Amino acid sequence: MTTSPQGLSFLQSLRQPALIGMIHVGALPGTPRNRMCVAELSQQAVREAAILSDGGVDAIILENMHDVPYLNRNVGAEIVAGMTAVCLAVRESTELPLGVQVLAGANREAIAVAHAAGLQFVRCEGFAFSHVADEGLMAEADAGPLLRYRRAIGAEQVAVIADIKKKHSAHAITADVSLAEMAKAAIFMGADGVVVTGTATGEPARPEDLRSVVDAIDQAVFIGSGVTPDNARDYAAADGWIVGSYLKRDGHWENPPDAERVNQMRAAASAIAR
Repeated sequence: MTTSPQGLSFLQSLRQPALIGMIHVGALPGTPRNRMCVAELSQQAVREAAILSDGGVDAIILENMHDVPYLNRNVGAEIVAGMTAVCLAVRESTELPLGVQVLAGANREAIAVAHAAGLQFVRCEGFAFSHVADEGLMAEADAGPLLRYRRAIGAEQVAVIADIKKKHSAHAITADVSLAEMAKAAIFMGADGVVVTGTATGEPARPEDLRSVVDAIDQAVFIGSGVTPDNARDYAAADGWIVGSYLKRDGHWENPPDAERVNQMRAAASAIAR
């Protein structure tokens, strides 16, 4: 893996594969499932960050997954404000590297949140090529406007990791583009790293998919779904694992983190760390 001074340089100080724990922020104000105010959501996220940190994760990423059903790229100002407040609260509670994703495909909003809250990276969908998501067609690749926006607001210290052939999506449009070719395109277009996933949240990625991408690019490669202690060795070649579902009570993404599961995942990562 190679990194640029303004890219994923924090990865070089971490064990690899780095264990990145996921906080699924509670449903934000204005979304159908919202039940808590922003202050309560922030307190909940801080509690979850403490469990993840105590369990030995190397970094944390926050995501507004409870906002389902999602809007296609154009989320409201209330989502940006809410995620910023939550991320600031978590930032003040831990020194771990932090990232954020704003669903669905709200990549510029994620850059703005990360910049305001002092986070290290964002996870993006629709960065290179088009696909059909749950929310509909993401017709335009976001790399060009996103990286210009990052430059315009002075947020170049925020690294971008890009999903390729993202989960919960149909990819018939790019059926003639291999995963490895898409990874190379994302890096060519300026991503600092790429994310390989299975077909849905909690579904394992194919180990052969990981290998094809690792062989194709020199930059960071993350696994973004389905890693467990039982299959961890299948993903030893990745630079990082973004783990959500397994770390939660009963292995369900909607539940809070389970300290014992976090410890088990940490042990699995440590056993193959390089």
